[in-house]
Amino acid sequence: MAQGQETAAELPAAKTLFGKVRSAAALPPQTIGFYSRGCVAGAQALPLDGPHWQAMRPSRQRMWGHPDLIRFVERFAPLAAQASGWPGILVGDIAQPRGGPMLTGHASHQLGLDVDIWLKPMPAQRMTSAQREQVSSITVVRADRLDVDRASWTPGHQAVLRAAAEDPKVQRIFINAAIKRALCRSAKGASWLRKIRPEHGHDYHFHVRLFCPEGDAQCKAQDPTPEGDGCDASLDWWFTDEALHPKPPAVKPAPLTMADLPADCQQVLEAR
Repeated sequence: MAQGQETAAELPAAKTLFGKVRSAAALPPQTIGFYSRGCVAGAQALPLDGPHWQAMRPSRQRMWGHPDLIRFVERFAPLAAQASGWPGILVGDIAQPRGGPMLTGHASHQLGLDVDIWLKPMPAQRMTSAQREQVSSITVVRADRLDVDRASWTPGHQAVLRAAAEDPKVQRIFINAAIKRALCRSAKGASWLRKIRPEHGHDYHFHVRLFCPEGDAQCKAQDPTPEGDGCDASLDWWFTDEALHPKPPAVKPAPLTMADLPADCQQVLEAR
């Protein structure tokens, strides 16, 4: 091996490099790459408190997003509160200051275009810093994972999901299949249901993903959502044994390195 060359196994994980940065890249706002393999320049931090929202787990430094995402939260929170009767929403993870792979958790959330909204309504009072780190969300999914828990699922949850799905900037929303099943019972045929897509987990929060910002040529778009409301036979698979009890991969994927990300993410990482 030539001097200075490193094997893939020797390259530092991109999550280590992006995970230690505490400020946004001082560059014009731009998303680079795909939602699960990219970065963001010129990100903005969501304020911890706003009209009808409170941000959770601030110590994680995951409250950064592309300006489109920050504007989405700002307009969605009051709409969600009005539609549901909740005081507001609790905002979970968005992205790191420069996006990229995270040290723990998400495979996506790398472009600053994804945000987790808790399924626990915001309390009327402002939470302390300690409470924001310690308070947990609630699950609205039954223990057998075949349906929602009638004790915790409310019309307010549907109203919040509908308000998010009706925003034209929203590409899709990931939720537990049991929640999709409940929505299909009460709103089958509704056009906004097309954006609500089942995914593993997502029983304590729902995951909103925005379209690539207009003019961001390096942002790789997600495939369009399938036609229809998603309340067809494709939903049935999520309640099979294969889906409910997935087998772990035979080989654990190697962490992404900078070589796996778009080349311009190196500039984003190094910008001062």
